[in-house]
Amino acid sequence: MKPSPAPQSPIVVLMTFSSSEEASRIATALVKERLVACVNLIPAVRSFFVWDNALQDAQEILGVAKTTLSQLDAVVSRVKSLHSYSVPEVIGLPILGGAEDYLKWVLGEVSEK
Repeated sequence: MKPSPAPQSPIVVLMTFSSSEEASRIATALVKERLVACVNLIPAVRSFFVWDNALQDAQEILGVAKTTLSQLDAVVSRVKSLHSYSVPEVIGLPILGGAEDYLKWVLGEVSEK
């Protein structure tokens, strides 16, 4: 069994939004509140899913945030409080490696309250 990642491990959080305005508003809040170091917004993501027993084909904005494992619950909670969807996508993924100086920057920008 692999050891669990440390709470201060950097992670990526994927989120989808209904509009660029919503994406910008939530990304700004997350960065200002230092819950995340950075959010990249990728426009024109086409999402297929079933909702209310019907196949949906939606244009969404994808947000890719960098934060720490210890902040994941706070990020999820904050996104849910600001999001227009009743069940927003907010998924945390581990970062297995990368540019050490960038990952140190991420750790330095996220507030560890």
